[in-house]
Amino acid sequence: MPALTVDQVIIKPLITEKNTDLMEHDQYTFEVATVANKIQIREAVEKLFNVRVKAVNTMNVKGSRRSRAIRRGRSRIYGQERAWKKAVVTLFPGQRIDVFEQV
Repeated sequence: MPALTVDQVIIKPLITEKNTDLMEHDQYTFEVATVANKIQIREAVEKLFNVRVKAVNTMNVKGSRRSRAIRRGRSRIYGQERAWKKAVVTLFPGQRIDVFEQV
């Protein structure tokens, strides 16, 4: 288990329409380091936002394949988006993270 600091565990919050609906149920979504485990994610959220975490659910998001054509000629360039890890953090009732509320 690699030693990660709190800033390295949580990369950024994810703000989408679905995640905004989850906020009503005290659930918040973050992009996290791919090597971080649930215990590290729980500790990082509790330290950064001063809240109590009830549960952490994680999932690995596979990078999708991409291709694009080159202007001249008939060739294509193939590539792949990077894979990343998503964490859905459930808080105890009455707990809130203010960063998401401002959006």
